[in-house]
Amino acid sequence: MYADNFNPQAKTFYRPIDAALRWCGLVRYEAEILQAAWHCPERLGILFPQWPCLHANTEKIYDAMRNGELPYGYLGVSVPLGSPMLPSQLTVRHSDLRLWMQRYYPDQRPEFLFESINDTRGKISPAAYLSLQAERDALVQECNTLQRQLQDVMADLQALGLEQESLNALVKSQGPLSERSEHTYLQIIGALIYTVLDSSPAGKPMSVFENQTAIVDAVTARFTDIPGLSKRTLDAKFAAANRVLKKTT
Repeated sequence: MYADNFNPQAKTFYRPIDAALRWCGLVRYEAEILQAAWHCPERLGILFPQWPCLHANTEKIYDAMRNGELPYGYLGVSVPLGSPMLPSQLTVRHSDLRLWMQRYYPDQRPEFLFESINDTRGKISPAAYLSLQAERDALVQECNTLQRQLQDVMADLQALGLEQESLNALVKSQGPLSERSEHTYLQIIGALIYTVLDSSPAGKPMSVFENQTAIVDAVTARFTDIPGLSKRTLDAKFAAANRVLKKTT
């Protein structure tokens, strides 16, 4: 709010009755209304029948708070929607009340929220309002879509976690490899290394790898976070595989 447009009716936050009487343009009767509201808040309509908007606007504000349309707080401090509060402790921030009014009552522009009615800086055209509302709706829809995608990802991660647990249990149940099985695996590894590093009858290399070190470097670079694929482990396994393959051939 600009200093030259300061409005004495405006506050940082309001109780519902404060906002309702300003909405009705009854600031000059504020002391009388507040005294009655303090003692008999439920009888506003009876005590002030000459101002039916007072009771009606108060109920509109309470209804908006109950239904999550208007954020509220405790004596000016915001609290999560749905927090139990005594009616006398409820407050609503100036900025939240203004946004709520713009959305749900765009045809009404009480001076305490929008300064002077002639102040064009406080106005918003119907076209601009509809554009902002459409943009907000699109953002809400996008947010909902992202939340659904996040739930799907979390479900997939949970499924992967269960699958990993099953594999771990299977490995434990199978026990260590037999000597024969390990010998077979080392033969397979040795044969693969030999094939990768070999050349065709025409002398053309079978792969881009020049030697065993290049293969180890490529594997460790690609699978940095997988246990059992460290350079030290690969060098040891490849050496063992080469020895087994030489003995066999």
